[in-house]
Amino acid sequence: MMQPAVTPSLPVNHQTTLIPMLNNATIAQLRSLKLQGFADALQQQHEQADCLGLSFDERLALLVEREVYARNDRKRTRLLQRAQLKYTTATLEDASFEGIRGIDRSTLMGLALSTWIERGETVCFAGATGLGKTWLACALAQYACRQGHSAQYLRVPRLAEELRILHGAGSFRRWLQQLAKVDVLVLDDWGTGAIDASTRADLLEIIDDRSAQRATVITHQLPVEHWHAWLGDPTLADAILDRLMQHCRRFTLEGESRRTGRNAGVASKTKKTTQEAKS
Repeated sequence: MMQPAVTPSLPVNHQTTLIPMLNNATIAQLRSLKLQGFADALQQQHEQADCLGLSFDERLALLVEREVYARNDRKRTRLLQRAQLKYTTATLEDASFEGIRGIDRSTLMGLALSTWIERGETVCFAGATGLGKTWLACALAQYACRQGHSAQYLRVPRLAEELRILHGAGSFRRWLQQLAKVDVLVLDDWGTGAIDASTRADLLEIIDDRSAQRATVITHQLPVEHWHAWLGDPTLADAILDRLMQHCRRFTLEGESRRTGRNAGVASKTKKTTQEAKS
């Protein structure tokens, strides 16, 4: 009668050295597959004795959760880099509204948490210089990036030169197509400086691609009733304003300029705390 085959067992010391080798090989393979979060979590599990008491499913769930978190974190970092925001550290959580009228924290957070991006709305921050309009726009765009939305910052007074370069290089159409896919477009200093016929026509194309589909944030000093005159061409002005104002939320900031006043303006609480600590 044949005896059942017996699987040879490894010596204890061989098992002890083989397991780390297998783990290291697995971690290396995970990294080669760009599963960095999974690999880091697996390495930590091997180094933490309390993980040994977890079931296979529990350990696997923790590994997958870590990979998802790592991917989302990399995506947020990538979105923020591509947005090219003027104030990269501006956040809604750090905003201080001391001395500012026309908007407050609850209103701004209510806007950020609403479906304004999905609805393709326009948000306008109006007011004199130094009240923090650009800072607010960047904070709103930064929050959108943290939620997985794409954003892009453009300063309107410089736009004419940038558009001229794009046209000269023959890449305007491709740039326009890419911009049309951006979830949140920030147009800073709208209505500042003269605007030529070519830029007007390009602005209409930019706005038309976004109308009721993608969100736009505008900061401006020039009152809305003067936009028509600034744009110049009556037909193009009508078309641009009709699209921008179709679904628009307007906030007019009032107060003392934070560039000259001690406590006025929408500024970072962190920055203010640092300044107070130095004084």
